[in-house]
Amino acid sequence: MQIHPLITDTDTLAALCERLASADFVAVDTEFMRENTFWPELCLLQISDGKEAAAIDPKAPGLDMKPLLDLMVDNEDVLKVFHAGGQDIEIIFNLSGKTPHPLFDTQIASMALSQGEQIGYSNLVDSWLGIHLDKGARFTDWARRPLDKRQIDYAIGDVTHLAEIFPRMLDELRTTGRGIWLDQEMERLADPSNYSVDPGEAWKRVRISSRKADVLGRLKAIAGWRELEAREKNLPRGRIAKDETLADIASHPPRSQEELGKVRGLSASWRANDIGARLMAAIANSAPLPRDEMPERDPNRPGLGKEGTLVADLLKLLLKIRSREINVAARLLARSDDLELLAAGVRNGLPILEGWRFEQFGRDALDLVEGRMAFAVRDGKLLMTRTEA
Repeated sequence: MQIHPLITDTDTLAALCERLASADFVAVDTEFMRENTFWPELCLLQISDGKEAAAIDPKAPGLDMKPLLDLMVDNEDVLKVFHAGGQDIEIIFNLSGKTPHPLFDTQIASMALSQGEQIGYSNLVDSWLGIHLDKGARFTDWARRPLDKRQIDYAIGDVTHLAEIFPRMLDELRTTGRGIWLDQEMERLADPSNYSVDPGEAWKRVRISSRKADVLGRLKAIAGWRELEAREKNLPRGRIAKDETLADIASHPPRSQEELGKVRGLSASWRANDIGARLMAAIANSAPLPRDEMPERDPNRPGLGKEGTLVADLLKLLLKIRSREINVAARLLARSDDLELLAAGVRNGLPILEGWRFEQFGRDALDLVEGRMAFAVRDGKLLMTRTEA
């Protein structure tokens, strides 16, 4: 495989992307920093089609990333391969407003190949290639320049290994017929809504026990305020105010800016500074949450009750048995929420009652709930048995 020197100019990047535009796939990885910022700071992007590989320095003066972003989000003929790619995809979305498509995530694919639910990259490389990675550069400061050869070699290795693993993984998926199992998971990962937060929806990510319209209305207002403050200042949300602080202010709003100095989690200086004034304005301008926005007590989730909880537990046991029998991660077959809905009597809209999941697990789960299957022990092993012909 040809390994290029670090790319720091637009012409070289454009030439690389033009060649890669005719590849079947490209393996992609990023190095970034986000501990002290709202937006993840892209420090390096690595790419390989299995024939050539390069690292691109997005911090190089004058470098235009457009050729690479066009390849990522506008070329539907090239499959983009990631490992645990959620944060990589988020970065590309932030830069382009789109997600890479089509895409393939080897961590998700590993669930269909009996390698666990969240296999790490090092373990993936060890499992498929027998290579033990040097993790020494993993916690490097990727924003610092210049990057040394060891850092660049480490980073490029992430995509050269991935480009070698992916075709082998694809062959295995074709052999087992499990490739189709992953389509829905990959589309879910590529959904742009995963990476875009509307400030008006930010309150839904904050845990609060109250269901009072005035409390939730204040929470919506101040969560949206925090989102905009964090974006403008490029600081993590928690640096502005932590979730529990927002919930406390929404439940017990200060009567004056002076009282902000007594709120746990806020700096005493907020009682007299501009950010404190903007928070008080957000509180003052809030309105009770409209009825049609009120969260349901149990959204789409009928109450289980004691018996239903026992049924859900039996379904989880069945899931363990079936995932063991077919060597697939349980999470790929079914999620706990879906099992609880099935136990509560829901039959429509459940992924486990559709497609391949129904064939592999859902049919037996439904039969168990409706009394057509039971547990049995044979030769010391827990099995399922039909209760009717």
